[in-house]
Amino acid sequence: MNINIKTTIFQDNRKEIIETNATGRFYLKEQASYLQYEEESAGGSIRTIVKLAEEEVLILRSGAVKMRMPLILNKEVKGSYELPFGQFETAAIAKKIKHSFDFESGAGYINLRYDFSLQGSHAGTYDLEISFQEDNNEYC
Repeated sequence: MNINIKTTIFQDNRKEIIETNATGRFYLKEQASYLQYEEESAGGSIRTIVKLAEEEVLILRSGAVKMRMPLILNKEVKGSYELPFGQFETAAIAKKIKHSFDFESGAGYINLRYDFSLQGSHAGTYDLEISFQEDNNEYC
């Protein structure tokens, strides 16, 4: 599965866009949908799992970066972000949680917008757009 990840960060009247591509898979399990992918960074490989429910999302990252970030619409939720030099407490308030998957075409998208804080300091508003497409219309 081909995955395009675009993160737009709004902070202090500045806008930064980070785009990357990855490969992975989308699957359904119990009452949730999951998108799993791996990306390469300067610090090494990062594995990401995005668990999607109606008004809740959980983003888990492991490898070069370790992160646990739950998102609930309009509610502040605590998480964690770990780097080689230490672990940090995070907080996020989701302003938008949208996602869909078309089983016929094998295409889907996730759009999340959230206010993000690191160690109690506002780190910006993040707009995360993930689009994905099955290579050959095979999915789990």
